[in-house]
Amino acid sequence: MARYIFITGGVVSSLGKGLASAALGALLQARGYSVRLRKLDPYLNVDPGTMSPYQHGEVYVTDDGAETDLDLGHYERFTGRAANQQDNITTGRLYQDIIAKERRGDYLGATVQVIPHVTDAIKEFVLDGNDGYDFVLCEIGGTVGDIEGLPFLEAIRQLGNDLPRGSCVYLHLTLLPFIPSAGELKTKPTQHSVKELRSIGIQPDILLCRADREIPENERRKIALFCNVRPSAVVQALDVASIYNVPLAYHQEGLDDEVLAAFGIDDAPPPRT
Repeated sequence: MARYIFITGGVVSSLGKGLASAALGALLQARGYSVRLRKLDPYLNVDPGTMSPYQHGEVYVTDDGAETDLDLGHYERFTGRAANQQDNITTGRLYQDIIAKERRGDYLGATVQVIPHVTDAIKEFVLDGNDGYDFVLCEIGGTVGDIEGLPFLEAIRQLGNDLPRGSCVYLHLTLLPFIPSAGELKTKPTQHSVKELRSIGIQPDILLCRADREIPENERRKIALFCNVRPSAVVQALDVASIYNVPLAYHQEGLDDEVLAAFGIDDAPPPRT
């Protein structure tokens, strides 16, 4: 049965959740596991095909002709697995399908609501077609605290209880900004981001902390203490010269080891070089 890794982001957008997801997928694949990466986008557009690239970035067109989020291009390039239409969904497409069902009478006159109808549709999408994969990585677009992202966060919270114990890991990507006048990295934005996530009912298992310089050990311990994670689960994600160095950098920081440990896997083969 597939194991699920849910990747969320906090503090600010554009931290690199897509690259982090693709890099983690590549690391697990290098260890001999089969992986599938999927993107859940909270915006109301049916797909990115009509969106301005100045607002959203370039559209990625898959082999089956779907116009999808640009992160699917990262997934495909990092893992070599061809993405398809079923690897990306938006709020707009979900609502389009739900309203069509309601008009047909599929809900038998029930009041159609975000919970359970929208969240059930999200869960159905996440779980569909994953036979034969060891790991399914689901990236939740946007930033924790966005109103439009709440149904997706609620859905993955529910999946943590729906699936067998030990089948889900939550990874949260945050930012540690450096304040020049103070001369230090600040952990408070990460603390608040995790607090927001925990208020929804999701306790992250791993924190991937973006920074432009080394995170001191005492700051990592502070983050672990206030965010209720193990110190080893505070993984620094520093800037690198090329996006293709990201998997190597994350492996050196122990991200793949920490993810496998969160699933209780202690006999994984080392990654192929």
